[in-house]
Amino acid sequence: MERGRKMKKCKLWLADGTQFTGESFGHDFSKSHSFGEVVFNTSMVGYQEIMSDPSYYGQILTMTYPLQGNYGISREDFESLKPVIRGLVVKEYCEYPSNFRSRTTLSEFLKEFKIPAISGIDTRKLTRILRNKGNMKGLISHEAMTEAEAMDQLLNTDLPHDHVKQVSIKTPFHYQNSGMRIVMIDFGFKASILRHLMERNCEVIVLPYNATPADIRKYHPDGILLSNGPGDPKDVPEAIQTVKVIQEEFPLMGICLGHQIFSLANGANTYKMNFGHRGANHPVKDLSTSKTYLTSQNHGYAVDMDSLSRTHLAVTQINLNDSTIEGVKHQHLPCFSVQYHPEAAAGPNDTSFLFDEFLSLIKTKKYERGLHA
Repeated sequence: MERGRKMKKCKLWLADGTQFTGESFGHDFSKSHSFGEVVFNTSMVGYQEIMSDPSYYGQILTMTYPLQGNYGISREDFESLKPVIRGLVVKEYCEYPSNFRSRTTLSEFLKEFKIPAISGIDTRKLTRILRNKGNMKGLISHEAMTEAEAMDQLLNTDLPHDHVKQVSIKTPFHYQNSGMRIVMIDFGFKASILRHLMERNCEVIVLPYNATPADIRKYHPDGILLSNGPGDPKDVPEAIQTVKVIQEEFPLMGICLGHQIFSLANGANTYKMNFGHRGANHPVKDLSTSKTYLTSQNHGYAVDMDSLSRTHLAVTQINLNDSTIEGVKHQHLPCFSVQYHPEAAAGPNDTSFLFDEFLSLIKTKKYERGLHA
């Protein structure tokens, strides 16, 4: 977009019939529209990391903090090769960023990846609608689209169920290092997870979401990491079956979607939340230490507390806002998972020590194997 150029009018439509009129500052879609699930994130900063998180696949992202784009876009802050959001909604877009690291504007970034964006709407009102009615289908359209056309699209178009398939890698790749060998199952992993493992000298093999136990065994890993990712964990039954098997053989850590898949593999149940957790300051209490951590979160599903009674899982952490499950561990196996993002980006680094705890579990398991060899 040329700086200073007048922006075109566009609209945001919700499935309940609500409409907002604003200005387009992203991809020019004057003869088309963008459809997805409308969600909101409460983070004050971190829009680049948030937009490039694969867990947002298929969603129209609303940022509740009013000013966006004021520090531009830098190459170092991507969490994936390209963003997969279906649209961006903000109150106020800053056309002239101020940041020595910035290489382009938010508008230019969105245009490069053909992502529509709307500014100048009441995001407080939109967020209250989503909090009261739950996340819902929506679309961003050109100004000329009629209400009848918009509602026809919203009422007759289903949200996708192949989120993980769309964002997962297709072929394995390998990061050499001198430490523990970790196989990471990619459900839509963030680059910061890989960075934390590499900083701890881990050798990392990343495998597609549908990797089988045989695929995993041939790499002779020391441990397994189940990554974050988008969508409903029940949409990847092959991964649930794989985790049932590999948890018996290797220490395991799950993050976000990986946490939900690990829980399902052990007989728990998951459910879709009303509006989910998306933000960088969610308080989580550790039940064993009574410590509270601030965490970065992005998920629309949660593990059902009542369903754990028929499993070998124990709750380790809870969310202090709504008492939902934030962590579980297996009572007999060296396996645990958390609902939030210990790698942060964007967000606090309070819980990055969990990567060290994971490696400690691996060392203990290797020691026990040596004793019984």
